[in-house]
Amino acid sequence: MPENQLIPKIFACSQSTDLAEKIAKEYGVALGNIETTHFSDGEFQPAFEESVRGRRVFLIGSTFPSADNLMEMLLMCDAAKRASARHITAVMPYFGWARQDRKDKPRVAIGAKLVAKLLETAGATRIMTMDLHADQIQGFFEKPVDHLFASTIFLPYIKSLNLENITIASPDMGGSKRAYAYSKYLESDVVICYKQREKANLISHMELIGDVEGKNVILVDDMIDTGGTLTKAANLMIERGALSVRAICTHPILSGDAYERIQNSQLTELIVSDTIPLKKSVSKIKVVTCATLFADVMHKVHDNTSISGQFLM
Repeated sequence: MPENQLIPKIFACSQSTDLAEKIAKEYGVALGNIETTHFSDGEFQPAFEESVRGRRVFLIGSTFPSADNLMEMLLMCDAAKRASARHITAVMPYFGWARQDRKDKPRVAIGAKLVAKLLETAGATRIMTMDLHADQIQGFFEKPVDHLFASTIFLPYIKSLNLENITIASPDMGGSKRAYAYSKYLESDVVICYKQREKANLISHMELIGDVEGKNVILVDDMIDTGGTLTKAANLMIERGALSVRAICTHPILSGDAYERIQNSQLTELIVSDTIPLKKSVSKIKVVTCATLFADVMHKVHDNTSISGQFLM
């Protein structure tokens, strides 16, 4: 039987079971069986409970902290390699450690490059992810990388809101490229927030470049961690006369007091994907699933057909 006619196997890392189940359902196959042995000191060992010999294997797991999530993906890649899987695709909806993409000061690691080498050494023959913190991380890999854009799922939702006088905003200078891409599709203006940090996750000063008076503003970012930047930007924009402020963030890390900060902010709505499971339900947070997007791209990868039609921008 030709290789592309063999039904692929889809397995889930424990941190992404819910998303993996949705993806497998959209793909049209049952999620594969894995048994994980846990030792008393915290060590664990995942094992495939079915043969993967000669098959294409999709391993689904976002690698947000703790480091156990990354370690589980690495162990599963290694297990698939040693079980003679023909192709091993690490499907990482959220690629963790991506904020460490360069040496921004002396004597620090480039964590994203290290993770790329670890995945390849473990046996991954292809990487599939969405909205990398920095596009150039694709260049850290010697294997093919399918870098999907969350705009594919977010833009239809924005259109469904039927908002007038939309302005797209970037919460920092680094996100301006993403903001301009959204604005081009929506034919809207762009404003940029200029921020100065005292240290990581602590903003000392923020200014707004552009006019938001009488506008329905949509802030666009790849991730939201503590929520400090977005809520400060939303408050500033309301002060400057914005009618409403919404935020789109692909990866809801939401650490510390982020949930309370979002709920008590001037944000009308925070729209996120399900690359990272929410820790709690909050009325202002709307989740848009990425399962259909990943399932469609996985189908095309397995069938060796083009995925370019999946990109809205």
